[in-house]
Amino acid sequence: MNTNPNPRQRALVVGLGVSGTASALRLCKAGWDVVVLEKATERRRGGYFLTLFGTGITAAERLGIEVPDRFSEDIAYYNVDRAGRRRRGMGFAEAVAGESRPVVRGDVEQAAFDALPDDVAIRYASVPVALRQDKDGVHVDIEDRAAGTVTTERFDLVVGADGLRSTVRRLVFGPDNGHIHRLGYMLAACALPGPVPGFRGTDGLVMSELGRSAWVFAFADRPPTVLFNYRTDDVDAEFTRPAIDSLRAVFGPEPTGSTLGWLLDRFEEAPDHLFDTAEQVRLDTWHRGRVVLVGDSAWCLTLYSGMGASSGLAGADMLGAMLEQHPGDVPGALGAWEAKLRPFIEFHQETGIAMRKLFVPADHTEYQIRSLFDHVVGTTVGRTVISKLEHRSKASRMKTVDIGLS
Repeated sequence: MNTNPNPRQRALVVGLGVSGTASALRLCKAGWDVVVLEKATERRRGGYFLTLFGTGITAAERLGIEVPDRFSEDIAYYNVDRAGRRRRGMGFAEAVAGESRPVVRGDVEQAAFDALPDDVAIRYASVPVALRQDKDGVHVDIEDRAAGTVTTERFDLVVGADGLRSTVRRLVFGPDNGHIHRLGYMLAACALPGPVPGFRGTDGLVMSELGRSAWVFAFADRPPTVLFNYRTDDVDAEFTRPAIDSLRAVFGPEPTGSTLGWLLDRFEEAPDHLFDTAEQVRLDTWHRGRVVLVGDSAWCLTLYSGMGASSGLAGADMLGAMLEQHPGDVPGALGAWEAKLRPFIEFHQETGIAMRKLFVPADHTEYQIRSLFDHVVGTTVGRTVISKLEHRSKASRMKTVDIGLS
């Protein structure tokens, strides 16, 4: 017989990325016992470039996550072409109001992981295979892929933070058809072994062409990363051959020149890389009963929005706060959480669609606009004017809002 008048509630968090680790951390702070499932055999490290903006920085600080800052005033961006010509460009710190921190994804994940209490149970090589809800809890069948066993456990809350292709989402909300929206663009990224030849380690590069682009993102204290973008009419076909073959095909048949050629060679040699399609998740609701989706599982803003990690941290922080404000009423807490968070997320989903034009111009009109922008920011006066305009924009301000207090 349980004699504890206030037993601690149990939460299952699926996924050990930014959103999952932050959710586990915040639920612990709210007094929950937490189990985390991660399908990989170990925690991933490294990752591609991202910027943590004010919204994410504020949430991280409230969660006790100490994210490093890899920015310095010495970082400069250049627009370049295949012939080797370069012209001063505009970096992210110049374009966004408030504090911003350039990092790699692994920086945020490591910092969140380091903040987790020791009593959080993390089970690697484990996935949910079935969920059955009633009004008081959720029975979850959990497969341990290493042991080849399936066990059933009961939880008061299940948090799906297992990414764009979420298992929790499919189990609870049905097949991905109608939920995942492809944008028609491919992304390829990797860490570089060192500075691009002819540039400093703190120099970022942008090579923008019609339907394709290459970006090099710089840091103050580590080698840069590269991101390739390109438009495609057949996403599935891009996965039928090695990623480097797709990249060389789309950036040909013209001669690459030394810079682009070097970047492609380094991608081919990289021990790890990202090669994926730009997609958003669109759902009418992010929760059902006692199951909730957080981060890319629920909304996937895409890399183009720049707010993926920030929204994941903020969403996790708000989830714990709503559960504290609605003690004993998990469904009510999830409803309040979504009602408060959804306008912010929907804004950044739409902004992500618009920002794609900055990363890769799809047609001649977008390319001409991008070329004009590059020409303007190539001068000190132009960068100053554009920076002031961007700082005043709603898109910039919405990257800094503390949604936990809004």
